[in-house]
Amino acid sequence: MAKKKKSIDLREKKVLFEMENEEFMLERFYPSNMSVDVVKLIDGKRAGVTNLPFAHLPKKIKQYIKPK
Repeated sequence: MAKKKKSIDLREKKVLFEMENEEFMLERFYPSNMSVDVVKLIDGKRAGVTNLPFAHLPKKIKQYIKPK
């Protein structure tokens, strides 16, 4: 029986979105606990990694990830 993936790497897709006048990029999706790691970008440079619940993402980004 195959093991379930613990996380899905989204860095290669370079998914950018804006939330509360700040720019973020998706880094990793954790389907087991329905959360994502996002990188906060300031002037196109990495400013830090934050873990957000999947429910707090914009609707278009949720549809892009398509969790199963």
